[in-house]
Amino acid sequence: MAAILFRSTPAATARWRPILGRLMPEHEIRCWPEIGDKTAIDYALVWQPEPGLLASLPNLKLIFGLGAGVDHLLRDPALPKGVPIVRLVDPYMTDAMSEYVLLSVLRLHRQDLDYLAQQRAGVWEEREQKNAAERPVGILGFGTLGQDAGRKLKALGFDVAGWSRGPKEIAGFATYAGAAGLDALLARSEILVCLLPLTAETTGILSAAAFARLPRGAGLASRRSRIDPGAG
Repeated sequence: MAAILFRSTPAATARWRPILGRLMPEHEIRCWPEIGDKTAIDYALVWQPEPGLLASLPNLKLIFGLGAGVDHLLRDPALPKGVPIVRLVDPYMTDAMSEYVLLSVLRLHRQDLDYLAQQRAGVWEEREQKNAAERPVGILGFGTLGQDAGRKLKALGFDVAGWSRGPKEIAGFATYAGAAGLDALLARSEILVCLLPLTAETTGILSAAAFARLPRGAGLASRRSRIDPGAG
């Protein structure tokens, strides 16, 4: 029998405890902070564990990150070396992320922020509006989440392209990779979506230099903001 540590928020623990027990009756599920003998724990399912918690499990064989990214694990300076990390991907998470991306892109595309500012100021000025097909969207991080969001944006008529660190061929999409590909993607993207995991390789990829390579007036969907590369 393998012992599995579950560490997340109290609400998530309350939801997951009975499900894990039902689906894996052959394993012992231990929910933090009641973890018992640390030497008996083989696997850890965690979200934002305290620094040093994983290092305190001497026989840990595998870490499951309960989220799309693993930055919450990599921030731990005592993260055990040599223990494999698996990130979670599930249909609910993918759908939820795509919904957020579509919301953010549409708010920028339909100039919602400008109209909200007008509303607060008590003025009304109709703004020129492009069609979705005239608004190129670039997605940084074209894996499971990026491709799902890309397909749903494309169904609305947007011209979508994706960027990854390594080359990918995705039917129906222009794809870019590497440093040269990043420049090309930025140059075409009136709305930029960032779905990259936060790692040592991606830290700082959203920078003033990157924003300067976007078309004037481009927007960053993940921050719901407009960028003026010519300002400042």
